[in-house]
Amino acid sequence: MFFKRAKRKLPKPHEAKCHIRKGDKVVVIAGKDRGKVGKVLQVFPRKQRAIVEGVNIVKRHMKPTPYSEGGIVEKPAPIHVSNLMVFCPKCNRGVKIGRKFLEDGSKVRVCRKCGEIIEAEE
Repeated sequence: MFFKRAKRKLPKPHEAKCHIRKGDKVVVIAGKDRGKVGKVLQVFPRKQRAIVEGVNIVKRHMKPTPYSEGGIVEKPAPIHVSNLMVFCPKCNRGVKIGRKFLEDGSKVRVCRKCGEIIEAEE
């Protein structure tokens, strides 16, 4: 007798919210890479995960293709966003993010400690 495995329900695309964006500088606060700082390469808001440069490196055994060489390849794997904090250059540490409206009506992300505006590097 086989049992069906329960599938994890993902939020709808318009419901998925994430405090981290592509290009952000983040600090890992939990796991084997705790304390490392890296740039976010890709974000998966529905799965609540992000790929960070130089963090959560895994080895993959790749088959050779006409376009790439085979062998053991090291590449970053996704890490859960709850284990990441946005890095504030002024505070020089991971901080919580707040949102603020500027005079011209645009909404920006700010550091909750020092109030510095945090921009994602593209």
